[in-house]
Amino acid sequence: MDNNNRRPNQSNEANMDTSDWRGGLQQESRQRIVNKIMDTFKRHLPFSGQEGLHELQKIAQRFEEKIFTAATSQSDYLRKISLNMLTMENKSQGSMTNAPNQGGPSNKPPDPD
Repeated sequence: MDNNNRRPNQSNEANMDTSDWRGGLQQESRQRIVNKIMDTFKRHLPFSGQEGLHELQKIAQRFEEKIFTAATSQSDYLRKISLNMLTMENKSQGSMTNAPNQGGPSNKPPDPD
């Protein structure tokens, strides 16, 4: 009979651990992640001056908050942020390789003539 009483409590504790993971993530850790997001944004998004930089900061904070709220665990949170940043890196590299030739080596094969 004791086992029956323990099982529901154990599953409740497991549910609390999953939903309560956000409480274990310190604000300074989240701020470091926002800073990393900012670094990526600055490399790949156009901005101008302090106003543009401030706008990127707000976007990075909203982006982090959205993922923080939607994530089911800390590893899910980190995975989603990493995948989004990697996607941005890859899209940026892809657009650079697909850009028209600006004096660099051509992507076309040499002309046989």
